[in-house]
Amino acid sequence: MKLFNFPDDIAPTNFASAQNIDISALIFDIDNTLYTNAAYLEHQIDVQVQRFADMEGISFSEAEKRIADARSDFAAKHNGAKTSFALIMKSFGYSTEESIKWRSELIQPEKYLKKDTELRAIMEKLASRYKIISVTNNPVEIGWRNLKAIGIDDLFIDIVGLDTCHKSKPAREPFLKGLEILGEPAKKCVSIGDRYDIDIATPLELGMRGVLVDGSKELDALPFL
Repeated sequence: MKLFNFPDDIAPTNFASAQNIDISALIFDIDNTLYTNAAYLEHQIDVQVQRFADMEGISFSEAEKRIADARSDFAAKHNGAKTSFALIMKSFGYSTEESIKWRSELIQPEKYLKKDTELRAIMEKLASRYKIISVTNNPVEIGWRNLKAIGIDDLFIDIVGLDTCHKSKPAREPFLKGLEILGEPAKKCVSIGDRYDIDIATPLELGMRGVLVDGSKELDALPFL
């Protein structure tokens, strides 16, 4: 776990010192943040790669190669930064609307995710203290299905998804929409996610705090829990 825009004396093991920080709201990523399930993450990518392959009339392996090359090209032009799958598809001429349609039709969280009682206990504590929303690069419907599958959907105020602003993280618009929904200034909000370039960098630019986690197993170490 790494903390950003927190006082220097705050650490995941220093719970007491975090209690006086003025935090009102939390913005969670979902995939690999609120759950850890490698098979489901692979499923989400694979079904979209297969749809891309079908549309292009190429093999799955050729589609994977083209996507990997596009990711490498983006990283080379942006100091090693990562980008979203939707933006990669956009570089091949597939619109955000098409990405939304593919994901809504193909992704099946219920086949992979199950209720997590330990996560539920953590999120109940957080929801009793803070406003909680999610900003995800999946469509809103998939976001809610993910949260319902792991048993925490009722603890979230709202979800900002790919179909909310028709832009994916790390664009500013989804995070700005999140702040609008929360009705809180950026300085009182914390963005929590597993990818710095996607989930943390833009919120920091907007004046939020950030917490980079390595999967859901680290959530019980949040210093403001």
